[in-house]
Amino acid sequence: MPWFTAASRAALAPGTRRLAVAVVILGACNVEIPPDRVPPKYSIDDFYASTRYSVGSFSLNGRKLLVSTNASGISNAAAVAVDGGAPVPLTRSTTNSIYAVSYFPRDERVLYTSDEGGNERTHLFVRELDGRVTDLTPGTTLKATFVGWGGGDSVFWVATNERDPRYFDLYAYRVDGYARTLLYRNTDGRDVGAVSRDGRWLALTKARTTDDSNIWLFDRTTGTSELISEHTGDARFAPADFSPDGTTLLYRSNAGRDFIGLESYELASGRREVVLARNWDVLSAGYSRLGGLLTIVENNDARAVPMIFDVKLRRELPLGVTDDSLSYSGVCISPDDRTVAFLATNGSAPADLFAGPVGGPFRRVLSSLAPAIVREDLVPPRRVRFASYDLEEVPGILYLPHTATTTHKVPGLVLVHGGPGGQSVVAYSPLVQFLVNHDYAVYAVNNRGSDGYGKRFHSLDDRRHGDVDLRDVIASKQVLVESGEVDSARIGVIGGSYGGYIVLAALAFHPDTFQVGVDLFGVANWIRTLRNIPPWWESERTALYAEMGDPHVDSLRLFGISPVFHTSHFWNPLMVLQGANDPRVPKVESDEMVAAVRRNKTPVEYVVFPDEGHGFTKKDNEKKGYALVLAFLDRYLKTPYRRPAQ
Repeated sequence: MPWFTAASRAALAPGTRRLAVAVVILGACNVEIPPDRVPPKYSIDDFYASTRYSVGSFSLNGRKLLVSTNASGISNAAAVAVDGGAPVPLTRSTTNSIYAVSYFPRDERVLYTSDEGGNERTHLFVRELDGRVTDLTPGTTLKATFVGWGGGDSVFWVATNERDPRYFDLYAYRVDGYARTLLYRNTDGRDVGAVSRDGRWLALTKARTTDDSNIWLFDRTTGTSELISEHTGDARFAPADFSPDGTTLLYRSNAGRDFIGLESYELASGRREVVLARNWDVLSAGYSRLGGLLTIVENNDARAVPMIFDVKLRRELPLGVTDDSLSYSGVCISPDDRTVAFLATNGSAPADLFAGPVGGPFRRVLSSLAPAIVREDLVPPRRVRFASYDLEEVPGILYLPHTATTTHKVPGLVLVHGGPGGQSVVAYSPLVQFLVNHDYAVYAVNNRGSDGYGKRFHSLDDRRHGDVDLRDVIASKQVLVESGEVDSARIGVIGGSYGGYIVLAALAFHPDTFQVGVDLFGVANWIRTLRNIPPWWESERTALYAEMGDPHVDSLRLFGISPVFHTSHFWNPLMVLQGANDPRVPKVESDEMVAAVRRNKTPVEYVVFPDEGHGFTKKDNEKKGYALVLAFLDRYLKTPYRRPAQ
C-alpha cells in the first residue's frame, strides 16, 4: 500500500512549503558587504583553511553523525556529536581519500570507501570498534560500491565488478562475520538500482541513450524479471527506493513530460501513481531507516531543495521559512525518525552542517568557513539567463566581484561544467571564490545539453557536441559584457573534464573569442577517449556512443571536433592541469595537446599531478593548481596578451 493518497498529492502541488532552515541560517548566508568596505585579497591558503564536509549517517542512538571531512588536507571519516563539538577522527589517511558511507545499524562500526591515487577503483572497507580496518572487497582491478542495508539490518548489499570488469554483480554481506552470498549475476549490463529490504525484489536499470532508459523488476524468489517501463519515444526511468514493506517501488521518470517526476509502481497490481511532477527534476527520493519519513530532493533552478513527508500522516512536514538562495545536500534522518541533519550553502561559502528535530528549529553543528575569511567578503551567485545565438534561452550562474563597477571594469571568465550533461549549480567552489576575490568575474554557463532544465533542453546537443554547445559558450560572453562591469577585451574560458574539452575547442576553432583558456583534465581526442572508456562504464557505453558518436563508425566527425587535430590557429595562452592516474581522460591526451599547441610558439603552462585522477582529492594539490591558475590569469588576462605577428 503506497503511503500517498489523493489528499497527500494535493499537498505536493506547486506552492507547498519545502524544507528550509531557520532564520539563523538566513542571517549567516544572506549578507551584503558594507559600502565602505573593500574586501582584502585572501590567499589560497586562507581559502583552503576552510573545511568541506559530507554526511554519511546517524549513529544508532542518533547522537552522532558520521561525516567525511578534508580538515587534515585529505578526506577522512570522522564522528560529530549532534549537540556540537569538534569532529573526532575515525581514520587518518595521508595518501588516499576516504569517504564515509554509514554506521552499522546496531553498533558504531563504520563502512567507508577509498581508491588508490584517484584511479576510481573504489573498495569498501569496514572500521571495527577497536579501529582495525578490513577491506571487504580486496583485489587490484575491481570497483565496489555500497548499495544499502537489508534483512532486518542483518545484511548489507554491495555491488562489485570483480567477476567481469564490465558489469556489477550484487552480493549480500552478513553484518556478523561478513560472509557473503551472490544475489544477482549481471551478464547484460542491467545494473541494480534499488533492493527491497527483504532482498526479494531488485529494480534493474539500463540506459539505451542518455535520454532513454528502462527499469526491470527482478523477483529473486522466482528468478524472473519484468519490464515495467514500456514507453514510446525517449524517456528516462530510474529506480529510487522500495517502500519499507516491499510492496511498492518509487521511481523517477520523465515519460510524457519534459521534467523528471516521481512515480510509484505497486508490485502486486501494477497500479501506478504520480507522486510529484513539476517543472523541475526530481533528483532523488528515499525512505528513512525506520520508514516513517520520505525525503524527496528537487533540482529547483540549479538548487537542490529537499522536502520531507510523514508517511503515516500522509502529508508534507512544514520545516521552516523558505529561502530561495540556499541549496542543500546530505539530508539525513536519524534511526528513530526524530532528527534531521543537512548541509546548506548559498554558494558563497562552504556548506555548514545543521541538525535539529524534524519540524525544527535547527542549529549549526559545524561551521566550514576558514576563520580568517569574513563571510561578507565572498560573493553569492546570481542565476542569470541569456538569449543565445539562435535565441534559445540558456541559464547560468553569475559571480561579480565586490570591486567591479562600471568605472572599474574587471576581467572575466566563462566557466564550463563537465559532462556531457552535467550542470553548474548553487554550490561553493573554492576556485571560483578565489578568482572572484582576486577581481575576476565568473559566469558559469549551463549550455544546451545541461541537466536540470528538461528533456528537450538536455537533448539539444546530441550528436552536435563541439557545435551547438560551444556556440552557447561563445554567446555567453554577452552576460559578462552586458553586466557593464566586465572588460570585453579581457575575457577567458575555463572548464574541467567535458568543460575542459570546450575550452580547447573554443581556442582551436574560435581563436578570436577568448583571450586565454584554462583546461582542467579535458578531452582533446574524442576517438581515443571513447575507445578507452573505463571497463566499469560498459553498461553506459551504448548510451554514451548514442550521444557522442561511436568511434568505430563516426571517427570522421569525432576527428573534426577533436581539438588535438586542429591546432593550426591555436594562438592564445593555454594552461592545462592533469592527473597522472586519470581513468577517464588519460594523461597522453593532455601530453599531445600541449605538444601540438607549443609547436605554434603559443604560451602553454602544463602541470601534472602524479597522485591525482580525474580531479583533485588532496588539498595541497588543489592549492598548488589553483594558485598557478591565478598566476597564469594575472600574467595573460589581467594584462591582455599580445600574440606575435604570424
